[in-house]
Amino acid sequence: MSKSLFFAATVLAASPVVAAPQDANSVEQEIQALKERLAELEKRLAEREERKEEVVVVEKREIEEDKSTGEKAKKQRVVYDSGVHARLDELEQKTQENENWPIKIHGAVRFQYEYNNYDSDNENRTGDLDFDIFRLNFDGEMGGVILSAEYRWFNYQDVVKHAWFGYDFTDKLQGQVGVVKIPFGNMPYNSHSYFFNSTFYVGLEDEHDNGVRFKYRGDEWDFDLAYLKSDEQGGIDGSTSDRTARYNYDTVGIRLPGQGAYDAPGLPVGESNSYAVRTARKFNFSDDENLELGVSVQGGNLYSGTAAEGFTEAQNYENQNVGNRLAWAAHGVYNNGPWNVQLQYSDYDYDLKLENRGVYMAAYAYYDAIPTEAKLYTANVAYTMPVDIGPITSFTFYNDHSLMTDKMGYQDDTWMNVLGVAVAAGGGFYTYVDYVRAKNQPFIGGNTATDGGEVNDRFNINFGYYF
Repeated sequence: MSKSLFFAATVLAASPVVAAPQDANSVEQEIQALKERLAELEKRLAEREERKEEVVVVEKREIEEDKSTGEKAKKQRVVYDSGVHARLDELEQKTQENENWPIKIHGAVRFQYEYNNYDSDNENRTGDLDFDIFRLNFDGEMGGVILSAEYRWFNYQDVVKHAWFGYDFTDKLQGQVGVVKIPFGNMPYNSHSYFFNSTFYVGLEDEHDNGVRFKYRGDEWDFDLAYLKSDEQGGIDGSTSDRTARYNYDTVGIRLPGQGAYDAPGLPVGESNSYAVRTARKFNFSDDENLELGVSVQGGNLYSGTAAEGFTEAQNYENQNVGNRLAWAAHGVYNNGPWNVQLQYSDYDYDLKLENRGVYMAAYAYYDAIPTEAKLYTANVAYTMPVDIGPITSFTFYNDHSLMTDKMGYQDDTWMNVLGVAVAAGGGFYTYVDYVRAKNQPFIGGNTATDGGEVNDRFNINFGYYF
């Protein structure tokens, strides 16, 4: 070996070592820079070896020195080459880790156009276009511990939809703790439209509370068991400043005689020590055809807070267990190719210790009264049609119908029919186009705990970008 190797080793040894960057782009740039430096030095060594062959006369002493120096340079180069390749391997691994970060951050931005016949101002303006929500989701796994959370910002409130940690005990059994989804009825939703079904507005669809949930998913059976200590705001003595600021409907008060359908509760209450059990049997007839049949039960206690001024009877029940609630459902989902059919029967009952006109639910910055007892029937059908029309990839046509009967203390039924289409486009753009016709239905100009309501209509377009 020659002095050229000693020169190359000296240059290599003097090269600075760059600290590992924290983002994928800078990591890839460093890898490329190291590879280019290595190629340049190898080229320079090759050129010096060629020049060495042109030397004809050398002194014996220089030859011996060159041999000695060359061996040292060779060893130094071997060591450095090993370090460079190890560094490249390390940086390439780091790049892969950055590209596959274990917690995925995603979300949506949505806007909404609404035209209805029960708000004269809206009707005179030929409808309104408003900001709907901005939301962020966090989903992933680190060290075997699962994270799933969603936070939503509206014009009038910001709320947690769900937020839980989980662990897979087996490939079929998972445990969750935090603000978890209550297993009840057809899941994940008992509807296809933006407006859900009437079950949502009485707290029996897409409901989330603070607690623990165990979820089993087998080839033929699904089992869910949940214990809920309180609602997502911490119950009656939670630290929230606005009990109506929530995504899903929870029981927050008792409607006392003389109170209106949208009043603040005369006696605030909170859900506590609740439970939910769900089981479903799955039948797979073919790759495109399957059926799921199930039953669900949920219940729990209601604990009171401080009664509002003027309600003396309610003051007798301050800071007590003022009753309990119980709900059950039989449900089924049938899929056959592009067709989806959902059927569900639900029954709920509040057993309260004091005279009342119903209970108050809260969500979306509103109090909404519901009867203490009712039965609900839902029937939904949907058809999905793949298409290739510009950015549009599919249309899902649907009709969701719900009926609420046997309402304690009220004569008129509640019903809602939603005829619509969901449009998927561009991989992240999703739009609901709904025509809603309803009577005594929240958010369609009515309330479930009233009589004599009118039939109202609403045309709604909710469009959002999901990332």
